[in-house]
Amino acid sequence: MIRLIAMREMRSLIAIPSTWFVLAALQFIFAWFFLARLEAFLQVQPQLAQLANPPGVTITVAAPLFNTAALLLMMLVPMFTMRLIAEERHNRTLTLLLSAPLSGAHMVLGKFAGLLIFLLMLITMLPLMVYTLSLGTHLDHGLLIANYIGLILLTASYIALGLYISSLTAQPVIAAIGALAVLVGLWLADIGSPAADSPWHQFSPLYHFQNFNSGLLDSTDAAFFVLFTAVFLLLTMKRLHNNRIYG
Repeated sequence: MIRLIAMREMRSLIAIPSTWFVLAALQFIFAWFFLARLEAFLQVQPQLAQLANPPGVTITVAAPLFNTAALLLMMLVPMFTMRLIAEERHNRTLTLLLSAPLSGAHMVLGKFAGLLIFLLMLITMLPLMVYTLSLGTHLDHGLLIANYIGLILLTASYIALGLYISSLTAQPVIAAIGALAVLVGLWLADIGSPAADSPWHQFSPLYHFQNFNSGLLDSTDAAFFVLFTAVFLLLTMKRLHNNRIYG
């Protein structure tokens, strides 16, 4: 059942013209930023060659590209999650889903998996873009793999939070604004906390992504993303369970 719901969500995303417009615009931004960083690297390459241990193209081009993608996805994901449950409720189709012989866990995990798989196609374009540089230079494969894994975990956490916010309202626009407000609020609390040991850092998904962005696969950060995603998925399941019982 999870697979069927995931396929249903992917088909509905593909059928919406605005989806392709957003993805095309995002790919244009990624390509523009990638070429801008590459041009800047080529301009300073003569100075870097004089250093004993100069930073490579992966650190100066790929890492900032993935960091920019993390910020853009923070704004993009709520636009997709807003319709997952809120639109079902607005169109009065959620009642049909809840009355079907389908558990809330299957429904939530199916919608979550469908959007995650769809966005994975977008995320995979980033390392493919960077690997075009391997034709003329050496790349740090470990740094690229760490960034790719981190971006997948970060996207999953964004989807889980947006899915929960979407389950709280019948208005997709309110769901998008709510999810974006929470994500931006956590990010601002992180960058606005001067103390290194501030607890606000620990609540921000972007803060935990930074170790991945530097090439460090930290189990603590991975555990945060898994727990963050699991908590909001469980809250969404609980919300739908209450809707099924109390109407």
